[in-house]
Parts: sequence; structure tokens; C-alpha cells
Amino acid sequence: MTMRDGTEDGAGDGPAIVAGDAAGSGPAGSAAQGETAGSARGTSFEALAAAALRDPALPPPAAAAGFAVWRNNVRASGCRALAATYPALRALTGPRFFEAMCQEVLHAHPPESPVMHEYGAEMAGFVAGFPPLARYPWLEAVARLEWARLRAYHAADAEPLALAALGRYAPRALGALRLTLHPSLALVEADWPVVTIWAETTGRAEPSQPDMARAETALVIRPDWEVQTRVIPPARAAFLKLLAAGGTLGEAAAAAGGGEAELAAGLTEIFSAGAVVGISPA
Repeated sequence: MTMRDGTEDGAGDGPAIVAGDAAGSGPAGSAAQGETAGSARGTSFEALAAAALRDPALPPPAAAAGFAVWRNNVRASGCRALAATYPALRALTGPRFFEAMCQEVLHAHPPESPVMHEYGAEMAGFVAGFPPLARYPWLEAVARLEWARLRAYHAADAEPLALAALGRYAPRALGALRLTLHPSLALVEADWPVVTIWAETTGRAEPSQPDMARAETALVIRPDWEVQTRVIPPARAAFLKLLAAGGTLGEAAAAAGGGEAELAAGLTEIFSAGAVVGISPA
């Protein structure tokens, strides 16, 4: 796709931004540095080391031979994890800008777990409030979509049911049934064509000129080995949200704005997507 300002996705260093825009513009400013330095005085070696790992402006603790290499490795591994989780966001902003932004993210939200695939949940919120990206509000939606895909990949496995599983229930009883949805399922609602942007940026769709005023809702799910991402209409999203909240099929169909026709259409789509793993009678 083409950016609104006419630059091509992934071209150069980002959407009319240079990497220098990110450096020093976020939470790694001088005030935050001073606060960190002050709070670290008089604390243990571990606390001093942790503070210095988060903030490259702080000096390493005494007797920490090779600390600079250690710190660089920690930050580099964090940036690699973010790049693996957010390939479309990296391509849209440009590699150099993304690298600089990662340093800001690492400073504001250091990893709390040694399992790096769990790192990066704060990216969408960070992007939404990052001044250099204020002209590109749809990037936050792309980040939310990519995080949902990662969570779906690592979600628990479950065997999807076929639509035929409803055959043991009388038609008049369908409206009172409750469905258990696949643990990997997530909905990503956006005021932008988020699935189209993501698909074109990652090479899953041919480049186009999407209507940036078109809202899209993504259904993200991993019914087997591969994470699937598709656009679903607002009625289907409302249908799934009611089911996820514990509503009955009849309540979900009403929320989607339809009767028997909507119920039939909704059931056909969600079962074909592998979204249903359990059925509970009233």
C-alpha cells in the first residue's frame, strides 16, 4: 500500500520520519534519567545493574567487567523479539526508525520475563502515544493485530467442532445453546482497513490503494498449526462477542441484528473458521 503522504510502505526510514525523531523524544529523556539515577543510589548491586541495563545513560555498577557487552546483548535481544513480533510495523515505519523506537519501548517497558515471545504487549499503546507517529494513527491498529497473532500462535491447542455437531439438537433448541470458542480466537476492531494494510505489507495480498476511511474487524484464530487472519463484517463480530461473553446463540443472533437468517449465517462462518470447540445446552 501507499502511505497517505505518498511514500511507499517500508521505503526509506519510515513514514516521513527519520530515526533521530525517536531518540530522546520518549521516556528516555533527561528527567527520567535523573530520576532513575537518584533512585538507584545506595541500593544493591543487582538494583544498580538492573537500572543500568534499562538506561544506557547510567554508568555500570562497580566491578562489572564486560557490562557494556551484557547491556548491548540485552537490548539487542529485546529489539529482535519486537521485530519478530511486529514485522508489518517494522516495515511500515522503516528498519532504522523501528530500531530507535525499540530502544524507547525497552526503556519504558523493560522485559519482566526471560521468555521473550511474551514481550511486547505494550507496543500498541506505546505507538498510540508516540509523538513521531501521531500522523499515522492506524499503526496502533496494526500493532494490535500483530500482537493478537502472536497470542494466537502460543494459545492452547483445541480440536474444532464441525457444524454437524449441532445436528443432535432439535432446531427449536438451538437458540438456547452456548458455544465454547477456540482459546486462540481474538477480534481486532479498528477504524482503519487494518487487515488490508497488514496483508499488503507482509506480502499476503497485492499492493493497492485501500480506502483509509474503511473500518475493518479482524478475526484472528489458530484452529490447527497456522494462524489465520480474516476480515469479518460488524454483524459477525457482534455475534462472536456475545458468544465469548457467555451469551446464548439466540442472544448472539439478536446482537448481530438478525433472526434465523443471521443465526444460520453466523453459525456457518464460525464453524468453518474452526472457532467452536464446545457446545453446552441450556
